[in-house]
Amino acid sequence: MRFRTKTTIPLLLVLGLGCGYVVAQGAQTGGYHQVHEYKLQGDTGWDYLTMDASSRRLYISRGTHVQILNIDTGKIEGDIPDLKGVHGIALDKADNKGYISDGRDNSVVVFDLASLKATGKVQAGTNPDAILFDPATKRVFAFNGRSGNATVIETKDNSVAGTIDLGGKPEFAVSDGKGKIFVNLEDKSENVEIDAKGLKVLTHWSLKPCESPSGLAIDTDHELLFASCDNEMMAVLDGNSGKVIKTLPIGKGTDAAAFDKGLKQAYSSNGQSGDITVIKENSPSSFDVAATIPTKLRARTMTVDEKTHDLITVTADFEKAPEATAEQPRPRPKMVPDSFVVLVYGK
Repeated sequence: MRFRTKTTIPLLLVLGLGCGYVVAQGAQTGGYHQVHEYKLQGDTGWDYLTMDASSRRLYISRGTHVQILNIDTGKIEGDIPDLKGVHGIALDKADNKGYISDGRDNSVVVFDLASLKATGKVQAGTNPDAILFDPATKRVFAFNGRSGNATVIETKDNSVAGTIDLGGKPEFAVSDGKGKIFVNLEDKSENVEIDAKGLKVLTHWSLKPCESPSGLAIDTDHELLFASCDNEMMAVLDGNSGKVIKTLPIGKGTDAAAFDKGLKQAYSSNGQSGDITVIKENSPSSFDVAATIPTKLRARTMTVDEKTHDLITVTADFEKAPEATAEQPRPRPKMVPDSFVVLVYGK
């Protein structure tokens, strides 16, 4: 389903009521509003989102499969099945390849970007989670959550180039495109700088007072890192010195961060508070919270459409969680079938 939200300003002007409230709300949200909602079938969960702006394809991790959605039409263009526990999707567009971290299979699945069919599999560490393609070395880095290391894959032949010990539990990771990789360590509240060519850790940087970091984004022009943390804070880090330049407030339940190079804005998607925090980079040393965009509960991961500058997130409805038992002290609620939605926010 596709719709575009209608503005209520003309009605308020006619009534002569609430004009100031509308202006205030517009300023608070930065002018963003929901422009699309696409409903997808199924009752499987989700994790990372990967947007390819040039092909208009959104790659969505859905637990046991990857759905490929045309973000303009809302139509499913492909579906990669028979996976066990998808986390992320990385794209090597020059070689027409995609890579999927299949956490429960401890593997990385290779697929063809034209046919959207799986073509191979590479053994990784335990529970590969975040995954990225580094254009400087033409390697794929899969970050293994349980074994605390990274499996590095040569895209030319899908061989394993090496394994990097990270010294903690990795979460989101980014490449600066110049030979360095950065990854958050959730359990250490640190960021790790990696030599992508030499396949070694260069240094560990503390993110404190930012605690339990998950999302990570990068401004490659200025080597600035944006880490979203569990204690409702985003840390802006100098990627050369490791210094925390500034911390800013974000919403509750963050999982993902993103950066729009064209607008010079960073974002944090916050599933518990149901919103996206917009951080404006005024200069490489000046940052402010520019807006808070209401989304929906559990919309915790996100990505940016670099062509339209729209923000994309996903969520679903859930049943009431069952009562806790000795065998299952923290029972999870079941997703309501076919309630999964892709939400797009723009101006």
